[in-house]
Amino acid sequence: MMKDLIESELIPEEALHTSVIPAGEHWMRKVNEGQSLRILDLEGNQAVDTLFYNASDTADRYSASDTIQEQGKLYLTTGSKLMSNRRTHLLTITADTCGRHDTLGGACSRESNTMRYSLDKEHLHACRDSFLRGLQDWSPDMEKRDITCNINFFMNVPVTPEGRLTFEDGISAAGRYVELRAETSVLCLISNCPQINNPCNAYNPTPVQVFIW
Repeated sequence: MMKDLIESELIPEEALHTSVIPAGEHWMRKVNEGQSLRILDLEGNQAVDTLFYNASDTADRYSASDTIQEQGKLYLTTGSKLMSNRRTHLLTITADTCGRHDTLGGACSRESNTMRYSLDKEHLHACRDSFLRGLQDWSPDMEKRDITCNINFFMNVPVTPEGRLTFEDGISAAGRYVELRAETSVLCLISNCPQINNPCNAYNPTPVQVFIW
């Protein structure tokens, strides 16, 4: 087993909040400083696109580049610090039974679906649609410009020696999870990926479950 695979001692039945997020749906909720958030892959190989915002100032939000610089590596796992564009330490990954999580692949959009697959895929729902719906439901002041580079929990996006990205079969499995502790109060926005053309979720998008302690 990889050294970064660490199980949590938190008990699901004792969670303050839990929700099942169907494939293609969004979920947004505040996680208070000191609380823990678990994202559980219920059936395996599901990609969970996720954004975080400082709850007291949403212009201070998760930054892929600052997070990568802080870790000195591309993938996230136990011990990784999630940093904001203002170098605020937003969250820390405290447990992980998957092994690594993508910071580079971004969120699927209807435009990228046509470029990556074919023109007739344009009508398919995409993660950027879910992100936008989540922001609009949360606050009338949040909009498209608040969608930044996201984390893809459970997604497998290897980087080739030539610097290219490839989208491969997921490395997660049913029952695997990642758990994060909020170092400051944050808003968590999830798009549970609906993508049916990508091997990241075995061409079969499935629900995930979230817990907050």
